[in-house]
Amino acid sequence: MPFELARYRATRWQLSLLRCTIAQVPADDDLVAHLVRSTPLTPNEAARVVAEVVAYYGEAVPDYVRRRHAELKRRGLTNDRIFDEITAELAARRFAAPPLSVRQLRRLVYG
Repeated sequence: MPFELARYRATRWQLSLLRCTIAQVPADDDLVAHLVRSTPLTPNEAARVVAEVVAYYGEAVPDYVRRRHAELKRRGLTNDRIFDEITAELAARRFAAPPLSVRQLRRLVYG
């Protein structure tokens, strides 16, 4: 019974994370206009930059954690160091994700 309850809580937590993205920022015409005024970018280039930034920050937390884990693992870091690094990165994001424990980070990577 306790195992089933833990599995239910883990599944429920993972499903709630799937709805949580690091940021959900719509494309903003005012931002595009600001970039055109303040940089040498054309309106099309500025719109493309804004779309890229929005897509970057729109990455779901589980996807971000898995991607960063793989990148840091390729650099030869240990899991302890990797999870510390990811925790700090998530907290420092412009639109920060909810705080995640090392256990939650491990579950995102290893299931």
